[in-house]
Amino acid sequence: MQVKVKFLGGAKTVTGSRYLIEFDHSKFLVDCGLFQGLKEYRLRNWESFPIKPSEIDFVILTHAHIDHSGYLPKLVKEGFSGKIYCTFPTEELVRILLLDAGKLQEEEVAYAQKKGYSKHEKPLPLYTIEDAEKVFLLLEPIELETELRIEDRISLTFYNAGHILGAAIAKVKIKGANQEKKMVFSGDLGRYHDPIFHAPNRIPFADVLFMESTYGNRSQKDKKPLEELGRAIRETYRNGGVAVIPAFAVGRTQIILYYLHLLQQKGKIPDIPIYVDSPMAIDVTKLYKRFHQYHRLGPVIDEEGANPFLHKNLHYYQSQEASMSLNNLRGDAIIISASGMATGGRVLHHLYHRLPNEQDSIIFVGYQAEGTRGRRLLEGENTSRMYGMEIPVKAKIYQIEGMSAHADQEELMEWAEGFATKPKITFLIHGEKEASEALSTKLQQELEWNTIVPEYLESFVLFDGI
Repeated sequence: MQVKVKFLGGAKTVTGSRYLIEFDHSKFLVDCGLFQGLKEYRLRNWESFPIKPSEIDFVILTHAHIDHSGYLPKLVKEGFSGKIYCTFPTEELVRILLLDAGKLQEEEVAYAQKKGYSKHEKPLPLYTIEDAEKVFLLLEPIELETELRIEDRISLTFYNAGHILGAAIAKVKIKGANQEKKMVFSGDLGRYHDPIFHAPNRIPFADVLFMESTYGNRSQKDKKPLEELGRAIRETYRNGGVAVIPAFAVGRTQIILYYLHLLQQKGKIPDIPIYVDSPMAIDVTKLYKRFHQYHRLGPVIDEEGANPFLHKNLHYYQSQEASMSLNNLRGDAIIISASGMATGGRVLHHLYHRLPNEQDSIIFVGYQAEGTRGRRLLEGENTSRMYGMEIPVKAKIYQIEGMSAHADQEELMEWAEGFATKPKITFLIHGEKEASEALSTKLQQELEWNTIVPEYLESFVLFDGI
């Protein structure tokens, strides 16, 4: 029996993670992400899927982020009807994220049509809210560290990956006529000293490893994110401005709330209002209380006065009207809104109103992928194109490093060293070209691993005659 992999995304990019495994007459996907960032990547979302979605037997989902789950509604719309295996928190997060993604697609099309800035006479969304809802019927959650036999020859076990609520490392065992082989998909790995999540589990054995490399060429060890965030808030406050923090609703918003509460408790930043302007982030934050065992904050959430998600300075804004009222703020406030790379969502409205103001600031707290508005702002662009207009950039732009939910190069190496025997082959995925290649070289030189940085749509035979 021959086992093959085809890289349908997440190859030399940090977006669109999709890995197709084929053997005999079986086909399954690990992750099913949406491409974001550069236009050439986004256009891939509209291309015909390389195989008929109806031929895919099932999908394994490592976690809920849109770059890993956001293509599911289109896959289902085009004929996929198998089960989607994930952890229990991921099931809940996928419901929240995909509904929001469908809504954003519909809103963007409606706005483009109304303003007339689309090149298409009748622009269409990639998928709708209704398409997203059809995914939910296929979600099949399983507990961490519980082996599930999917079919006679395939079993799946999830292990904690850190990173975000419910994020998992997936171990897939394939049984052939003569032997059994283990494939391990790291998903996105979290930090070793994250204030909210447990460190990623060590996995002792893998015949083939698919390892993320987002920060494969960067170290965050010497960064002091708490101090830098405090300094940026204080400087904005002294200037009489409003600080806008673009942050993903899942994971990043919660860590920012944790840090801001800590800074206010310790008197390191002024006691000013914090507005979470993201209905999705509000829904996500509630899940932290429900899924205690997936994070470290249980006692903090239960203790009155210590809960970073519930205190006197914190205000959650659900409605569009409440969101728009924040445009009138002239100072002494912090606004957290998605998306984290400023590619869409409510944060665009805040950037539209805040970028022209010298006293205001935009504080980026996470990775900004190539081609995103966040990356361009950090690189110093003078104007930012929004809603068909060029908006002048006069606000102060900050980047706080060391706050990423991704393991850095040292932590990725530490995780790799946890294997009792080296994998026969390791694919470096979900990283931009330089990051993947840097980690590949380091693994070769220091651990003597056999590594490959795959190309988009490249195929490999993993096992032959098992």
